[in-house]
Amino acid sequence: MEELDTVLAQVDAGALGDPLPVLAYLAGLSLELDEGELNGARRRALLLVAAGGDPHRELDVDDRAVKSLAADLYTKRRRADLGRALDALVLRVRDLPTAREGALFLAADLDLAWRLVALALLAEELSE
Repeated sequence: MEELDTVLAQVDAGALGDPLPVLAYLAGLSLELDEGELNGARRRALLLVAAGGDPHRELDVDDRAVKSLAADLYTKRRRADLGRALDALVLRVRDLPTAREGALFLAADLDLAWRLVALALLAEELSE
């Protein structure tokens, strides 16, 4: 828990860049994702990355591969779980104004939060 608080303090200080992807990723860590389902969805998304040109290009939340991964992993339950995780994150960062603002923004836009989680999962795969 101390490690998470350290990361959240870095988010609040702007040391990790845009806070939204980091906060979405942290909230997404609580999601239950079947490893086989995740691997299959990532493979399909990687094919879209490769088909889109330079596989080392910077992806964004509206990239076709990111949207595909988000759609493949989407369930109503996972979306609700992400919402609860973001609500918990809002409470955790209540004394960190920048992180709080970002967490509140994501909690109000679960579609964006879901795509940011997918972006993080895809970036994690690409970094390996």
